[in-house]
Amino acid sequence: MNIKESLPEAFLDRMAELLGTEYDDFLASYEKGRYYGLRRNPLKASEKEFMERIPFRLETVSWAKEGYYYFMPDQPGRHILHEAGAYYIQEPSAMAVVEILDPRPGERILDLCAAPGGKSTQIAGRMNGEGLLVSNEIVQSRAKILSQNIERMGVRNCVVCNETPERMADFFPTFFDRIVVDAPCSGEGMFRKDETAVAEWSEEHVVMCADRQYSILTEAAKMLKPGGVLVYSTCTFAADENEGVISRFLNGHEDFVVEKIPHDAAFAPGRPEWVIEPAEGLSHTMRLMPHKLKGEGHYIARLRRRGMWSADAKDREFKTRENTISGGKPKAQKDVSKSKISSVQNFLTEEIGLSEDWIDRQYGRLETFGEQIYLVPEDMVSMRGMKIVRPGLHLGTEKKNRIEPAHALALALHTEETDRKAELAEEEAGRYLCGESLACETKKGWILLAYKGYPLGFGKAANGQIKNHYPKGLRMTRR
Repeated sequence: MNIKESLPEAFLDRMAELLGTEYDDFLASYEKGRYYGLRRNPLKASEKEFMERIPFRLETVSWAKEGYYYFMPDQPGRHILHEAGAYYIQEPSAMAVVEILDPRPGERILDLCAAPGGKSTQIAGRMNGEGLLVSNEIVQSRAKILSQNIERMGVRNCVVCNETPERMADFFPTFFDRIVVDAPCSGEGMFRKDETAVAEWSEEHVVMCADRQYSILTEAAKMLKPGGVLVYSTCTFAADENEGVISRFLNGHEDFVVEKIPHDAAFAPGRPEWVIEPAEGLSHTMRLMPHKLKGEGHYIARLRRRGMWSADAKDREFKTRENTISGGKPKAQKDVSKSKISSVQNFLTEEIGLSEDWIDRQYGRLETFGEQIYLVPEDMVSMRGMKIVRPGLHLGTEKKNRIEPAHALALALHTEETDRKAELAEEEAGRYLCGESLACETKKGWILLAYKGYPLGFGKAANGQIKNHYPKGLRMTRR
């Protein structure tokens, strides 16, 4: 196919004008095959363990610590280890955003436009279960997918919200240490891999996206602490949506500056000459161009809010009394009594095989929503009136005279945390993911089932069989 016939003429004309002598190389990149990436999940295994267990040919992505290229005909998205959360399928250039954010354990971090969860799960891997990660998505269906990916990757310290940026700013004023705004955009950088982005592109759409991006960025700024870091990114080439939005923002927010950041040698500097009235520091922003690196198009700017966070500044009260769980009726969140904490701990110890101090060692507090038991991150503000998809790590559901463990708990555990476990062979693991029962000669009660050391979910053993408790909505079909 002639690439000039497959891409919008107005887009090509603009890129030719802007790129000058680079345009032919840029155009030639569309004739090359796209690059495929996956990102190791450090919450599940070390790099050494991962490389010993992974069955695919991989090459490292130079700008992403946990990033790798994989190669066709391998299909890691259809493998058992994908269901176990061993890795996340992610476009290589997109991995650079969180590298530039540089999240740390113990911080409060917001991913404002988070679905489907690539950047949130990458952030969570760097936080190592310490601190608070809030992942928000305005579209409810996409927020549910985001929540599923957070669960699959075994993240313990994340709350998933389904709110507008404006309402988020009301709930979290000057609250976060770091924020990432991966703003919805015209998608020009994805033209090589996404035909839908090509079909939906127009010059009018670019202008609409730029206005929306500025609005989102403005609300995000309200939630950042003085001294905090905000990373803005898009997957488009349009200067109106990149340097233009950053210039417009900086010209109206004198308390923010662009930071010079360490970056891969293949990254190109931002282009202040591409916008009218450029703000200071645009050349410190980054452009990832497909003719310069093995990845798609991206733009990244790292902003810092001037000032220092005062220890005397009052955070919101970390108490909540009434919450709305998206997709259900309002549920009252109850203060958890000592007896309830004791019963949950007894269940985790006696039936799941966890240590007696397991809850105490987590960065969170027990809270109940109706019959659902969650471990809510310690720093989470009041959720009253907030649309919440996932209040934290789902531990289990109260039934009559018993507690049934949540699938999320299984995926968040490490096999060394319990002796109530069974390692499955590949054929058994495949059958488990399809919802089939398995044979079991000696064990009884709840068992954490794993493949190559990665937990897959729970089963319950009795009478020589393990009853399958893999969620029906996630079950695979036999191949």
